[in-house]
Amino acid sequence: MRDSRARRLPLSVVVAGLSIAPLPAQAQSTFNWSIAEIMRGPEHFGREPQNVAFTHDGQWIYFQWAAAGAPWNAPSKPYRVRAVAGSTPEAVSDAHMDSVAVRLASGPRTRDGKLMAVASRGDLYLVTLRSGALRRLTQTVASEGDPRFSADEQKLLFSRDGNAWSVDIATGALTQLTDIRTGAAPRDSARATGMRGALERQQRELFDVIRDEQRADSVRRAEREAAVARGLPPVYLPGGERLASLSVSPSLRTAILLTASNPPGQPRITQVPNYVTANGYTEEIPTRTKVGDGNVRFRAYRLALATGKLQPLWVINGDSSRAASQVRMVGWADDGSAALVAGYTPDFKWRYLSTVSDSGSPRVVEALNDTAWVGGPCGGCMGWLPNGRVWFASEASGYAHLYSANRDGSDRIPLTSGNWEVERAELLPARDAFLLHTSEESPFVRHAYRMATTGGTRTKLTRDHGGHTIAMSPDGARFADVYSASNLPPELYVASTARGELARLTTSTSDAYRARTWLKPRIVRIPASDGVQVPARIYTPQEMGAQPNGAAVIFVHGAGYLHNVHDFWSSYSREYAFNQFLASKGYVVLDVDYRASAGYGRDWRTAIYRWMGGRDLQDHVDASKYLNAQFGISPERVGLYGGSYGGFMTLMALFTAPKSFGAGAALRSVTDWAHYNHGYTGGILNLPQNDTLSYRRSSPIFFADGLEDPLLMAHGMVDTNVHFQDIVRLSQKLIELGKTEWELAVYPVEDHGFVRPDSWTDEYRRIYELFERTIGANGSKAKR
Repeated sequence: MRDSRARRLPLSVVVAGLSIAPLPAQAQSTFNWSIAEIMRGPEHFGREPQNVAFTHDGQWIYFQWAAAGAPWNAPSKPYRVRAVAGSTPEAVSDAHMDSVAVRLASGPRTRDGKLMAVASRGDLYLVTLRSGALRRLTQTVASEGDPRFSADEQKLLFSRDGNAWSVDIATGALTQLTDIRTGAAPRDSARATGMRGALERQQRELFDVIRDEQRADSVRRAEREAAVARGLPPVYLPGGERLASLSVSPSLRTAILLTASNPPGQPRITQVPNYVTANGYTEEIPTRTKVGDGNVRFRAYRLALATGKLQPLWVINGDSSRAASQVRMVGWADDGSAALVAGYTPDFKWRYLSTVSDSGSPRVVEALNDTAWVGGPCGGCMGWLPNGRVWFASEASGYAHLYSANRDGSDRIPLTSGNWEVERAELLPARDAFLLHTSEESPFVRHAYRMATTGGTRTKLTRDHGGHTIAMSPDGARFADVYSASNLPPELYVASTARGELARLTTSTSDAYRARTWLKPRIVRIPASDGVQVPARIYTPQEMGAQPNGAAVIFVHGAGYLHNVHDFWSSYSREYAFNQFLASKGYVVLDVDYRASAGYGRDWRTAIYRWMGGRDLQDHVDASKYLNAQFGISPERVGLYGGSYGGFMTLMALFTAPKSFGAGAALRSVTDWAHYNHGYTGGILNLPQNDTLSYRRSSPIFFADGLEDPLLMAHGMVDTNVHFQDIVRLSQKLIELGKTEWELAVYPVEDHGFVRPDSWTDEYRRIYELFERTIGANGSKAKR
């Protein structure tokens, strides 16, 4: 793997192969190098263009964006730009977007590629691709969606109000295909005899209301019989289950139903108090359950349209009686002969990818098992190929790669392979090739490729070093690219598919941002105690024109499973600038892609199974040793800071490895994993009622007695992700333990991700002051 070479680049030179004109001389020093200015965030770094889409004719690119100079709280708005170099984006109105939405939508195509069906704003349309002509098929107050062609392409199937319908393309005739109902199916009661029969006859004779009810029952019974006679029998879902999704086969013989049901008992939802409100009263915000406290379960059924008979399907572990934690209806084979369904077990350790035909049991294409938990990138990448084979992404090799197989799982063929990952995969409109985004060149860059559906050689579409996310034009002649480098925020570009040379269409950054030179951090390898080389970004005082102060700071990224050491723009844009600010004050700064980070395969991802704060923390201990070996920095003068998972890691570092660090700032931290959510925590640590060891050794609150060094904790009081309760409980524990070198800063109006610049500024001022008074040149640790 290559290491990136750090340097500060004047904006008049070529950045990642892109020529950027120099600014006027008077603008070169307009950026106020302060924490307050850095924390204005998107006002300087800009907003990434999002929801990028071509019109069907490929002439325009639409996207959501906030133009350069927009205030921090400005919402993104719709823009469009001609797909030609040198074009200027123009804002468009919501009314304009309503009028063009159908020309931006995508959907299934006929086999000859002439027609495309799309759903837009709740109605259905047919698009003639060559001419761009539109034909509106529905115009109702109901919302129609999920359009698909029937196997003979004479009808368009769609969903409306929880049922399936079809519209005849030639005549426009509408037909309801299903009649799904909740609640118990009505049953005709047996006529009473003897004394009870005599009483019933007397009631009918005496009371009009009884006779009216019996006539209504007769009408309803006649309606049910008529529905069955005309081929639309009512279908009643099993007790306690509600419809989650419904998809009719293009053959019009069967449908796949997915249902959801709540667990027994009443799961408890945590309420988060909101103190600063318009009405002056405290308001409760309902958020989520805690891990292990009852979760929705899903089941799959096959529905015979002619009879209305529901047949349970096993989609996990060969057992139709078991509910899954998640079931996904992927889609139908072109001829409607089989559906592709993905089911996930409640213990997170299995994913079953199966095909379901009109009769018989599901056939397993892949039963993916992970002794830790099933995960990785491209988890939703799967579908049907035109030849009737199934394609899917899997970590079976240890890295996320694409495979194809017959519908019964036989003749499985790897389409990609190697010690790298497929991050995104989609079939191009012609369905003869994939558009891939991968890390095959290096884990530190992301490029786009075109690959035939049979695998083989991949054609690289993007060239410039960094990170690319592209959208192809409908004819494949060009692509829109949201491209960034490590010191160049994301912008929208357009390029010819044949040449790949990017032409920039947006400028999102402020004049002040562009006036400053920004560091392109080197990527180094830290030797870990188990022999692995752990990637990290490094920022040094010398690169910022400063003198070293003998101290270092390690930034710990959040989420755990997140990729932050790379040569494209980081989602931690404020921290990227703050790390340079620290380096300008004399600190060496490291940003580590510790074990559990994304981008390095299955073993890296699952290294924290049953012990968060184990191998991942050791990587930071090893980073402290690296700083000592390379720069002579004492462990007592190494600080840490990070938010969310990074805050958790900072707590674990100070509580369980105090000899390796001297101070830390833990932001919006998980302090006890038994209080976090189910989907994230249950896979990594199992359930707290079943695996007490995992939760105890992974939760900082149990190790608070180990605190020896100064600690800053900061938390938003309306955090609906990691609840404020987490830090309150830890604060009480520290009080009971008699600990003194800690402080808590609270932010009354902030959620998990801070929004207001004044909150960001206050938080990061406290972090900087903590390091200055403890590990800095004149801090307490430097004087020992």
